[in-house]
Amino acid sequence: MYKVAVYAIAKNEEKFVERWVNSMQEADDIYVLDTGSTDNTYEKLKSLGVHVKKQIIDPWRFDTARNESLKMVPQDVDICVCTDLDEVFNKGWRKELEKAWLSNTTRAMYHYVWSYDKYNKPKVSFYIEKIHARNNYKWTHPVHEVLSYLKEEKENKIVVENILVSHYPDPLKSRSSYLSLLELSVKEDPEDDRNMHYLGREYMFYGQFEKCIETLKKHLTLKKATWKDERCASMRFIARSYLNLKNYEQASYWYSLAIKEAPYLRDPYVEMAFLKYLLKDYPQVLYYCNEALKITEKYENYTNEVFSWDYTIYDLKSIAYYNLKENRAALENIDIALRYDPENKRLIENKKQIEKSIIYNQNK
Repeated sequence: MYKVAVYAIAKNEEKFVERWVNSMQEADDIYVLDTGSTDNTYEKLKSLGVHVKKQIIDPWRFDTARNESLKMVPQDVDICVCTDLDEVFNKGWRKELEKAWLSNTTRAMYHYVWSYDKYNKPKVSFYIEKIHARNNYKWTHPVHEVLSYLKEEKENKIVVENILVSHYPDPLKSRSSYLSLLELSVKEDPEDDRNMHYLGREYMFYGQFEKCIETLKKHLTLKKATWKDERCASMRFIARSYLNLKNYEQASYWYSLAIKEAPYLRDPYVEMAFLKYLLKDYPQVLYYCNEALKITEKYENYTNEVFSWDYTIYDLKSIAYYNLKENRAALENIDIALRYDPENKRLIENKKQIEKSIIYNQNK
């Protein structure tokens, strides 16, 4: 029904080429801009029938590279699919896309799993929207680039529930350029709330906690910063930075603000519970863990924290009960935690210690 093309950028991705091309074969054509590989990425892509060309982007910007790769796609293509070589589509994605795509559709949203755990269960997942009509789109921002619609009228977006992209990143690949590119992005557009948030988060990742706090407080003042989930995340990261600076009063204050901002999310409750654990306030650990467990719906967005949905809550509850001398409750919760991660050595050792305490108390 439609002409579909995949396009991507690549640099030193030879280990992913064959898997990626096999996943993209449902498209009519595949286009890749090689931005300076020193391995066999270019040659392998060429041998598998991919349209590939080399071009050095200097100074490096992700948006420039993506726009150059998009230029490779012919104008008669109906649907463009932007991916990276460390991503894999589920089989049948083309059929599902064509079933949902209408003549006036401009962009499609679909499921994306950013990471899997060691049991191959999704850890972080959300919707992305990198499938789009051929014209009237441009990539913007030096990093964490976004696809911007160039026409004044509203986009016609669709959601395709049966399309899934899985991300299998190379853990050894450097992302060291992200911080400087985010600083550039904020300099270019200081009112952009999204990249201000990303910059503050990046400062936190690098242990620059004072800069993180300053940047994320600025994010919260921006007119466009209205998405409560992201605002909540900024507040949590401010709190986390204060925690690393051992300012527990401010950490507690900002976690409280995060809870008020998005009371429907588990994340701020779990982080507050962890703070109370560090302060050895075990009744409060139980209170915030139980508040988190009242939330049963997990929203698919990139701000989700893995620890809010894995064994962590039950681990914290078990520790709290153990310190409150309620060993039966501690055992019950460590057993639940182990259902999530049965090979976790620390949890296994904690269970043994709880069981020893129960036996000791019985023999008194």
